Amino acid sequence: AAFVRSHHAGALGQAVERIANAGMLAMMFTNAPSAMTSWGGRRAVFGTNPIAFSAPRRGKPPVIVDLALSEVARGKILAAAQKGEAIPEGWAKDAEGNPTTDAKAALKGTVYPAGGAKGAALAFMVEVLSVAIAGANYAYEASSLFDAEGDPPGLGQFLLVIDPGAFAGADIFADRFEALASEIEGDEGARLPGTRKLALREKAAKEGLAVSDDLLAKL
Repeated sequence: AAFVRSHHAGALGQAVERIANAGMLAMMFTNAPSAMTSWGGRRAVFGTNPIAFSAPRRGKPPVIVDLALSEVARGKILAAAQKGEAIPEGWAKDAEGNPTTDAKAALKGTVYPAGGAKGAALAFMVEVLSVAIAGANYAYEASSLFDAEGDPPGLGQFLLVIDPGAFAGADIFADRFEALASEIEGDEGARLPGTRKLALREKAAKEGLAVSDDLLAKL
């Protein structure tokens, strides 16, 4: 399925998790307003372009992969700017293309692709799947998600749902997937994707979330 005329898609992991809870696998992609250059370029043509994947697990929570294709999600830079904090080196460049640790300068510049050229190539793939197929706006055509200036962003998303029963069979998939998951979990120090997020969500459900007075006032 493809979606057009979209704004912020939210956390893609939540959408694909619901599909995994129904016994199917899912992959979802979304583009975002321009924030990242093509590899070797100077002008932002890609968004952070998050991707998500989910797979059901027998008798256990599904495995969820949910990540941006930039070195860091732009929301973390925005949070640092709101708090007046510096950001680590290697996250972003300023508007002149210079590496920066100034969060506000980073918001006016570009972010580094995760994995260098590989991340930029994946961001290109997401633009094609999310935009070209359905006729949405490319990252460089979309307005900002953080202000009301200009036309609506008109972003796009692409969702692929896979029924394991249509291939080797749901039971065979469950057995084979559990073999991989168990192999990873049996390696001391290793963890499956999404494990930490799941633990933090359970903790928040029990203990609530801490919000600063400044943020609470803005909310």
